[in-house]
Amino acid sequence: MSDRPVTPLLDSVHSPADIRKLKREQLPQLCDELRQEVISAVSVTGGHLGAGLGVVELTVAIHYVFDTPGDKLIWDVGHQCYPHKIVTGRRDRIRTLRQGGGLSGFTKRSESEYDPFGAAHSSTSISAALGFAVASKLDDAAGRAIAVIGDGAMSAGMAYEAMNNAEAAGNRLVVILNDNDMSIAPPVGGLSLYLARLVSSAGYLGVRNLARRVARRLPGKLHRASRRLEEYARGMATGGTLFEELGFYYVGPVDGHDIIGLVEVLENVRDAAEGPMLVHAVTQKGKGYAPAEAAADKYHGVVKFDVISGKQDKAPAGPPSYTAVFASALVGEAERDPKVVAITAAMPSGTGLDKFQQKFPDRTFDVGIAEQHAVTFAAGLAAQGYRPFCAIYSTFLQRAYDQVVHDVAIQNLPVRFAMDRAGLVGADGATHAGSFDLAYLCTLPNFVVMAAADEVELTHMVHTMALHDSGPIAVRYPRGNGRGLAMPAEPQRLEIGKGRVVREGKSVAILSLGTRLEEAEKAADQLEAMGLSATVADLRFAKPLDEALIRKLLTTHEVAVTIEEAAIGGLGAHVLTLASDEGLIDAGLKLRTMRLPDVFQDQDKPEKQYDEAGLNAPHIVDTVLRALRRNSVGVPLGEGARA
Repeated sequence: MSDRPVTPLLDSVHSPADIRKLKREQLPQLCDELRQEVISAVSVTGGHLGAGLGVVELTVAIHYVFDTPGDKLIWDVGHQCYPHKIVTGRRDRIRTLRQGGGLSGFTKRSESEYDPFGAAHSSTSISAALGFAVASKLDDAAGRAIAVIGDGAMSAGMAYEAMNNAEAAGNRLVVILNDNDMSIAPPVGGLSLYLARLVSSAGYLGVRNLARRVARRLPGKLHRASRRLEEYARGMATGGTLFEELGFYYVGPVDGHDIIGLVEVLENVRDAAEGPMLVHAVTQKGKGYAPAEAAADKYHGVVKFDVISGKQDKAPAGPPSYTAVFASALVGEAERDPKVVAITAAMPSGTGLDKFQQKFPDRTFDVGIAEQHAVTFAAGLAAQGYRPFCAIYSTFLQRAYDQVVHDVAIQNLPVRFAMDRAGLVGADGATHAGSFDLAYLCTLPNFVVMAAADEVELTHMVHTMALHDSGPIAVRYPRGNGRGLAMPAEPQRLEIGKGRVVREGKSVAILSLGTRLEEAEKAADQLEAMGLSATVADLRFAKPLDEALIRKLLTTHEVAVTIEEAAIGGLGAHVLTLASDEGLIDAGLKLRTMRLPDVFQDQDKPEKQYDEAGLNAPHIVDTVLRALRRNSVGVPLGEGARA
């Protein structure tokens, strides 16, 4: 036995082409090194850990067998992609993950030719891969498309819609089901791998095709019976009947951590003349890192941590998060009203509904990654007199917009939408920012849309939603912690469409919606120091607007500014419409709107994102001074200065 040190392999891998130069027996060592690199990198940056650890062998095997980037590899969901980023030329930047100016936490087309399709929301990979595969077919090009779908993404209907149309791709489409929760079928050791090798082998496929040709010569009933006999017999052995019915040739289940076996199976799949192929690989989330393997969520998402102990850095003690405040308020409503039920789309902990579920398991419904179903399911409950709270991140509710319009708004059903992660979200970047909910909800008749300025307001708004039975109602609130305000002993029911004045002034009116209220109050202090008295109003409602309050503020102040954590089309647009309709603009009104810029902002710390967006106190002050044509010391601006 040699005592010579083992030569590292990962240092020599700068692209997948370097992986393909390795001997097959070297791949286990490469996987070990890659896994340790993922652990080391995420311990520094935080991010999604467990899913990436579970696909180390899959990552290596795919790049070893397929000719990427000519063959297109699409990860679904995108947080499985950290090992992929390391072996595709981005190892030197992997410790910039999810940071300002650094690598995205998801696949991103602008980042690398090895990321042919951006994936941050789930269940899109098969549709996209089908598009790539059919394009190659139409171009008579050699490229294949490989979709790796997992971490619950197969619970979404879109995946099956794509599979139902995959026949058009022929053998250019390969789907790898990363089953990391053993949700379909567990592997059965050596027999499992033997069956996978068998059914993917050229010999088996040749015999199968011969049998099919013979069967076609049989009378119709016998032909159909023989075909189904073969498929169902194999389905009973391998669990693939569902995928066969959708037009896929099913291979599996296989051990997703047996790198040599994976390579053999994928080579058979690559060389098969069959149509679309589905490889069912069973993996372990958090594989190879004991603290992750022992954790209930397999370290799905982590902050910085100590590699040896697995202990994660604790955030400084502070006020409760808005998510926790919502969960506590909803539990209180459910204790008062047995008709209150809660619905989430595969995000029980992210939305706080895990706390609700602990107390009310029979009144909590996790429908999987199926936002469309969640909304229409809630509409059905509402039609039967229940009070459903549909807790979905703002960015994910976009996926169910047709259901919001057709099944809820048109029928005026009292579904309650709790939209977490409204506004900018920091490290998750543009794909997860809740920028558009005001624009896409405030255009809908029958809707009530609220935005919580702080945790106390959120508690009142949850109570208001529970008691509102005359149509759909929504509340938006951000990621992060509240202001640390004393919570009320009892929640209050807010009057629909009525805002509040939190500070009286004379010269400037700041009309705030949501948690920019704190910045608005800081701006008022700064303006006061300049001799400009400012009124600050928390409008509470984006729809219906408090028209009486807005009209009063616009007509009694020299300048008015609206501010919101949302894209154009929200509060500011509706206030401008009101002012235009009533002729206030013709009367010389100085009205300015402040909102998120018309760009997709990359990941960074939230405070830096809002500074970049121009939505902090100094920006409010600057907006007011420019409207008044003054500089920061109150001196009138000269001719030619930008108003």
